[in-house]
Amino acid sequence: MSIFDKLRSEKLLSFTLILFTLSIGIVIGTLINSSVRAAKDSGNAAPGAKPLVIPNPVELSNTFTEIAKMVQPSVVNITTTYQPKPVQGRNRNRRQALPQDQDEDQGNGGGMDEFFYRFFGGSPQAQQKSEGVGSGVVVGDAGYILTNNHVVDKADIIKVKFHDDPAEYDAKVVGVDTATDLAVIHVTGKSNLTAAKIGNSDAVQVGEWAIAIGSPFTFQETVTVGIISAKGRDVDPAMQFQHFLQTDAAINPGNSGGPLLNIRGEVVGINTAIVTRSGGYQGIGFALPINTAVSVYNQIIKNGKVTRGSIGISYTPSETAQARDLLRANHVNEGVFVQSVAPDGPSDKAGIKAEDIIVALNGKPIKNGDQLVSTVTATPVGDPIDVSVIRDAKKMEFKVIVGDLTRVFPGRFGPADNDQPGQQSETAFSFGMSLQALTEQRRESLGLKEQGGMEVTEVDSNSFAEDIQIQPHDILMAINRKPVASMEDVRRAKATLKPGDAVAFRILRRADNAWTSVYLAGTLPAEQH
Repeated sequence: MSIFDKLRSEKLLSFTLILFTLSIGIVIGTLINSSVRAAKDSGNAAPGAKPLVIPNPVELSNTFTEIAKMVQPSVVNITTTYQPKPVQGRNRNRRQALPQDQDEDQGNGGGMDEFFYRFFGGSPQAQQKSEGVGSGVVVGDAGYILTNNHVVDKADIIKVKFHDDPAEYDAKVVGVDTATDLAVIHVTGKSNLTAAKIGNSDAVQVGEWAIAIGSPFTFQETVTVGIISAKGRDVDPAMQFQHFLQTDAAINPGNSGGPLLNIRGEVVGINTAIVTRSGGYQGIGFALPINTAVSVYNQIIKNGKVTRGSIGISYTPSETAQARDLLRANHVNEGVFVQSVAPDGPSDKAGIKAEDIIVALNGKPIKNGDQLVSTVTATPVGDPIDVSVIRDAKKMEFKVIVGDLTRVFPGRFGPADNDQPGQQSETAFSFGMSLQALTEQRRESLGLKEQGGMEVTEVDSNSFAEDIQIQPHDILMAINRKPVASMEDVRRAKATLKPGDAVAFRILRRADNAWTSVYLAGTLPAEQH
């Protein structure tokens, strides 16, 4: 082997040794590095997880958030306080009424009365201090707020809270309208009020967006969204002037009096009621159309009350099969069948009789009872109205002077027979129950065939009526053998009584799906609150 070959061989060997050494070093370094990483990861609760990073705040706006920002300053929280009222002159010898379990089917037209909540069901009992909560909407920058009557009814103290303002402000009732369950209250001491924008409920269509804002379960400024489910809903046959917008926007106790809005943020309704089996939201809520509310509001701020016209008739509901048959039997296609005429009322004085069919008012055709009512009630009291009727297949014309609804039908639309603050009857006592007249729709739903009578809607706690065991949904038929069919009949009967007199009631009470006469009696206490 030459010297050159020997050197080349030694050089190759040296290179091989160096390369081997480097390879061993890389392997060892890799193993050590992996071991270090493993040691580090073994100290983490979630090996391999990376920390989350919160991005910079970016406001994501849409139509609903814009509406909420625009209207929330106009929506208020209303808290009412009911002070305990002293009860005097109880007759300790009278029987104390036992608590009665409410029968779901007792006198409620198939259960609807139980499920139809006006959220508070009237004011709390007056024997202990209690509070209520509701909502309202500012409609006048001078401090005027629209809400439900049942939110503030009989309240001793009314407090109002505004958006982003922790203070509570005193409010007073300006006027109420029980027929639509609306009230106007006025708040003082608050400046820079924002009035909500009023919409037109006649333009509302089924399927449109609906937004409700209020204080459900005291959670102030809650916003819920749904759609308009239906229009013109008549939920309570006794409430002739309530034709609701139905919505599936979540409405719960405490939403009463708050606004229902359209997609433009305009008020199209006042949230009033729900239908529920649980006491909370179940997808069916009702709002009184704002057009009705505006008419009521305008009268209250002008006169302090609402006055409606009447021509003094009762009619067969036009949507019933009976009404359609009555029209066909008289060879009439459209009109309103007069069922009865109020004695000495406007129609009676003008010559209109029962069984007449009203076909036009002031020359404009009348198709149904709702159209007749809306036309007559909108006519100023004292104004004449031309009424066209069909009688014995002949058309006849009458000029009727419109009367005041509360005076023409005092039993149904006049003041209720219950204790109001500062009000007492002439005889200085109260039976302690609220009564309402029975409409034909109500009679039909109750299955009540006997004529006359008035329905007991509420019995006051610790009252004479409670003591002798009168119950809600009883039908008062007679007082001391004198028939009762209106509030005027009740007043006449009370006028013959004085504290200490014995009084007997004949009532009808439903049991086992049948109406039975029950006789209850007691001695009027010497003193009453």
